[in-house]
Amino acid sequence: MNLHTSSDSAAARGLRALMQGRVVSRGDDDYSRTRKIWNGAVENEPALFAVCESAVDVQAAVRIARQHGLALSVRGGGHDWAGRALQRDGLVIDLSRMRQVVVDPQARVATVAGGAMANELAAAAGAHGLVAALGNCGTVGVAGLTLGGGYGPLSGSCGLAADNLLGAEIVLADGRRVTAGPDAEPDLFWALRGGGGNFGVVTSLRIRLHPAPDMLAGSLIYDWSEAGKVLRRYAAFAPATPDELGVSVGMMSGPDGEPVFIVVPLWNGERRQRERVMEGLRALGSPLSVQVGPATYSDMLARFDAWVEAMDGHHWELRTRWLPALTAEAADVIIAAKARAPSPDCSVFWHHFHGAATRVVPAATAFGMRNEHLMIEILAGWTPDGDGAAHRRWAQDLWQSLAPFALPGGYANLLGPNDREQAAGAFGGNAARLRMLKRRFDPDGVFASALLLPAE
Repeated sequence: MNLHTSSDSAAARGLRALMQGRVVSRGDDDYSRTRKIWNGAVENEPALFAVCESAVDVQAAVRIARQHGLALSVRGGGHDWAGRALQRDGLVIDLSRMRQVVVDPQARVATVAGGAMANELAAAAGAHGLVAALGNCGTVGVAGLTLGGGYGPLSGSCGLAADNLLGAEIVLADGRRVTAGPDAEPDLFWALRGGGGNFGVVTSLRIRLHPAPDMLAGSLIYDWSEAGKVLRRYAAFAPATPDELGVSVGMMSGPDGEPVFIVVPLWNGERRQRERVMEGLRALGSPLSVQVGPATYSDMLARFDAWVEAMDGHHWELRTRWLPALTAEAADVIIAAKARAPSPDCSVFWHHFHGAATRVVPAATAFGMRNEHLMIEILAGWTPDGDGAAHRRWAQDLWQSLAPFALPGGYANLLGPNDREQAAGAFGGNAARLRMLKRRFDPDGVFASALLLPAE
């Protein structure tokens, strides 16, 4: 047995002596199942998984990792495309057993465990006629989404997911458990709202909820031949979008593999306004399909999750850009890219950042981009036997082609470990404060696998 394996075994024994949850080592029968994350292209093989049942388990895992010199990573929903949840030869703090969601309907607050999924929070809030500001995918972890910012269809009326974080319990690099909020560890609380998992392991979050009196959601699908016309009309429609309307737009493939243009609206406001707004969306073109009607947030998530489930086992490469607006030239670049995609599972989505999210002062949270913009997601997907190099090249080429139209930086939750140039602009004027707080709360770089912070 070499020294590396010996140290791993000693760490596993130490964890089993201290933890209530399971400890999974490389070579165990359930290692492959425990290791599985959304992006099948990630090959990292951790030495150990600490499948935690409580914050006490998390504290034990942090201390054991430091005692044995093991690099740490944290797995919540496992949706980070770059695979940061799986630290190569390290110890993974797996929060997948910590899924409790408790709603106080009078206070309109949810207390959410660190491993809970977005669809679990949406269902718990929806049972009381309430909604949380989440994203478009139900199987994403609430903590990862929130700590990195959290775009979603309610950003216009409720702000980002990070803007609705009221407090958090977090295990720090030295194993201490603290509570962060406006009045307790306010600097840490500031950093958690956009700075990602760079400062510790968040074991619980308190999240503001909102009324959902008359929600409408669904999709409008347009023939690919109309893409140019629809995009031009959308570019004119977007600046006047009311706060109550969230719109995601995608270029993806239909069931027959041919490209289609899809508009996914969510309305959360008064009924008398919504028909006029929806008419504006229908007027973008002549839709092949219109499936829009009364819905809950859970209904909306379920539609997208069906697509995610169908893609189970795929490999992925993601890139992102911020565009101040959709110009005709940028639209042409995106249309041309989708038309030459190496497989039907290559898509482009964007999310309109507007309304309430833009009215937060940039320095109020670590998430520093508060100007109205479109957040572009470039997704290259392929089966395990597909040509990964061609798909990665497609994503990179489109990302590069959008550079002349883009703002500096990009959405930190979607940046990869090599995207240092974009990371430099991702936090705006908040970069220096974030670096200072990283040195203060994690001086030894224990949580180095978290999302990329700007370099000095």
